[in-house]
Amino acid sequence: MTEFEWPWQYSFPPFFTLQPNVDVRKTQLDAWCSLVVAWARKNNITQIDVTEAPSMTVFRNTSISRALPADSIRVVLDELAKRGNLEWTDKTKTRGYLFWRSAREWGQQIYSWAQDSSRINTVCTLFEITQGDETAGQEFHGLDGDILLKALRALEVAGKVELMDFGDNQGVKFL
Repeated sequence: MTEFEWPWQYSFPPFFTLQPNVDVRKTQLDAWCSLVVAWARKNNITQIDVTEAPSMTVFRNTSISRALPADSIRVVLDELAKRGNLEWTDKTKTRGYLFWRSAREWGQQIYSWAQDSSRINTVCTLFEITQGDETAGQEFHGLDGDILLKALRALEVAGKVELMDFGDNQGVKFL
């Protein structure tokens, strides 16, 4: 696995101070949003806690002694939410899911795998989908359980799967 490649802005000290000019701030927020999404994807980060965010490497560059202040992190996270890359999990907006793919896109990827691996009209456990040997090469392998359920619910609404409960376990039938 290759190391994450930081964009040039990450080594530019003013990047860590949100600029007051509207046009510059828009460009800066575009860069921050792209950075957070790319970093989350590379590191398989699917949840973020606002209280822990200031200590995350994406918001703190120790090599130039710069960190994005907590209030600016909130601005970036709110922008990610507006763009559909973050979904708050609580009303106080302290925790959220980070998406580099929408639930619908994850669902389509999972359904394509089911078609390609002859799983139509069969049942798989959610564990098999995210942790099974047969999905090891798939991007959704290791996907957060809550995001997996969102993806499968999107497929269920589309009539492509049926979610099932087996007591202590959950599964899905691909239709």
